[in-house]
Amino acid sequence: MSVTLHNPSIGDQQVQNSSLLGRLLRGVKQTWQRRDWASFAGGDWANTIMDASLTDEFHAKQGRSTARWIMEKDGRRLGVYVKRHYRLPWLSGLLAWLWPWGNWSPALQELRNLEWARAHGMPVPNVVAAGQYIGPWGKLQSILAVEELTDMLPLHQAIPQAQRTLDARTFRRWKQGLTRELARLARKLHSHRCFHKDLYLCHFFIDRADVGKLVDWRGRVFLIDFHRLARHLITWPVWLVKDLGQLLYSSNIEGVDARDRLRFWRQYQGRPRGHRSIFARAICFKKSLYERHNARNKRISPRCTIEEPRS
Repeated sequence: MSVTLHNPSIGDQQVQNSSLLGRLLRGVKQTWQRRDWASFAGGDWANTIMDASLTDEFHAKQGRSTARWIMEKDGRRLGVYVKRHYRLPWLSGLLAWLWPWGNWSPALQELRNLEWARAHGMPVPNVVAAGQYIGPWGKLQSILAVEELTDMLPLHQAIPQAQRTLDARTFRRWKQGLTRELARLARKLHSHRCFHKDLYLCHFFIDRADVGKLVDWRGRVFLIDFHRLARHLITWPVWLVKDLGQLLYSSNIEGVDARDRLRFWRQYQGRPRGHRSIFARAICFKKSLYERHNARNKRISPRCTIEEPRS
């Protein structure tokens, strides 16, 4: 037997009723779906999706996989990225068996994180379906489907392309507005003591059409991959340095220079401060650790790039 609930921000929720013994012996499914999802994926999607053969942009690692899935129905098209988690820690399975209403799986955790981000005004992908499979015998699996950001590019690709497309003066103005929006999003996230933990440029997306023109960037930069998002009220400085160190490290691409990094830092701070603050030095050090990790056997001497540009 199952019941259907509705959350305006998520969609239909189906939860099979079960006892503690039933979850142990037979297992239980908990699924969330947008109203149009079943018309594309089928009414029985929750029973088939974990074993479905999805090969487009397929990646698998350590008991989890991601893949792109394009579906068409009655002239309509829906593209999603499906994240499936096949093997999760036994402790998470135990807790899910005891307290099935908790978000013990990565899929449901990211679902809630995305809903939190959207509620706080951050542009993020739409969730179209999610599921958590509890048991039998302590097993735990999960699935999350998020809508594809159609005709959008990650910034590590978009910025070099814009440099090749725009004239030098327009490109500088294009970057200035984009940098302000990146700083606003990062500051907004961190003001709640929430940290992304994968804050690389490749996780920021913009419309492909915006690469070749000046636009008002506010609300036009999307952030993805919220599976690690967490709030840290006490240890927040550690995670702030990690987030901004990742962003600084990933900015070593064509089209980004020291002026851009300094502009981001000043915009992020929100008020005039010395750019050689303790945080700036810590962020630069964190960035150097990422560089050293990715150039173990090369003679590279990383240096800080949050600095005053020379004329």
